Amino acid sequence: MDIIFQTDGSYAYVILRAGLAITFFFHGARHVLGWHGGRGFEGMVKNWSGKYSIPVWICVFGMVVEIAGALAMTFGFLVRPAALGLAIFMAVAIKKAHWKEGFFLTAGPDGSNGMEYCLALLLMSVALVIGGAGALSIDGMLSR
Repeated sequence: MDIIFQTDGSYAYVILRAGLAITFFFHGARHVLGWHGGRGFEGMVKNWSGKYSIPVWICVFGMVVEIAGALAMTFGFLVRPAALGLAIFMAVAIKKAHWKEGFFLTAGPDGSNGMEYCLALLLMSVALVIGGAGALSIDGMLSR
């Protein structure tokens, strides 16, 4: 159990957590709620299952990971498992949707993008899997 909660008091991880919390909350809100021009829950399930042959239950789980991961980052609770889920989510996004477009984010004719943005989020998530929640976290309080 210590491996899940143990972390040092670094504020660098707080900055990483805040960045991921904000990014995944709004990105997830586009997917789940349709905010800011997003497809919303039904549209995303239809897109991911139809275009990328992802089973519906994994589509739903992916959206839960986005929103729950954002909340975990916000409060610093269960950050390692949440960050692992977010890293896997981004790895799947790179493999299924962005790899074929190359590295750069420039939108293709069909609105598709390269993998640089997803790769940055994946690596930020991996840093939190390794380092934990850092200072100002519930994980840190529980590990003391």
